[in-house]
Amino acid sequence: MQLESRSAQDGFWDDAGAAQKVLKSIKDLKRVVEPWDKANTDASDISELYALAAEEGDKETLADLCGQAAELEKEVARIEFIRKMGGEDDAADAIVTIHSGAGGTESCDWTEMLCRMYARYMERQGYSYNMLESSPGDEAGLKSVTLEVKGEYAYGHLKAETGVHRLVRISPFDSNARRHTSFSSVYAYPIMDEIEDYELDEKEIRVDTYRSSGAGGQHINKTDSAVRMTHIPTGIVVACQNERSQIKNRSTALKILKARVRQHYKEIEERERESKQTEKKKIEWGSQIRSYVLHPYNMVKDHRTEAETSNTAAVLDGDIDMFIEAYLLLN
Repeated sequence: MQLESRSAQDGFWDDAGAAQKVLKSIKDLKRVVEPWDKANTDASDISELYALAAEEGDKETLADLCGQAAELEKEVARIEFIRKMGGEDDAADAIVTIHSGAGGTESCDWTEMLCRMYARYMERQGYSYNMLESSPGDEAGLKSVTLEVKGEYAYGHLKAETGVHRLVRISPFDSNARRHTSFSSVYAYPIMDEIEDYELDEKEIRVDTYRSSGAGGQHINKTDSAVRMTHIPTGIVVACQNERSQIKNRSTALKILKARVRQHYKEIEERERESKQTEKKKIEWGSQIRSYVLHPYNMVKDHRTEAETSNTAAVLDGDIDMFIEAYLLLN
């Protein structure tokens, strides 16, 4: 009661925005501190039980405790890694966009392959994801796709994937079985339920509606439920077509647009402050961050960290932790 009274006297809740920022800061600190406290408690318990079991010669308990210690070691390593993600938005959910580049049908197919790779990665991580928008290729694959990803440190992990991804393989679309090189760009940015530090002027937003092109039955293709929003000052465009309701698609598109515009201006500030280009600006042909070679040999190599593996099948099935961790540890 005294604590509540003191908070009221101090006027803590008078400024709701400031109060929410303090609460978010506390939540972020707890996200780091609480796992460490639990790990410390578990370590003490294991140590004490081990001493008792050793004294009594209880081999079965000792073996079980060794297993627990090994699992605790893995958890501590995970917490150590998470601790390195101290960026302002690292704990946030994420939006991932993938766009096909040079290579025509080949790149559209590569974009779809990347979409599957990230979907499998998200399943491995225990993240939930939702396809907000997709544009099919003329013959196969996807021209572009947008995914909303929710989970612990989703953006902190997926920001490592921003850049151009290059695929080298024998084309399944070439009757002469020639080797082709394809490019697709990936961009991840944070998105939160509430963004207090940036507001959009509705006068600067152009809204267009159209019929969805994806699956969803007769209704989704017969009504203008899909929404496309353009932020006129920056030229940023977002689209959403995953809901049958135009109202729901409009709400989702606005949330995404707000997050993207906020991120756009943050990147400008960072570039001015550090006098260097951001990852977003490095998305251009010839500056790929990672190469996936399926012919004449098997190799996936990250050009930023030199991390590589010959197990291309595992990587394309979502096993990309080594590349993400190498990038985050380097930065």
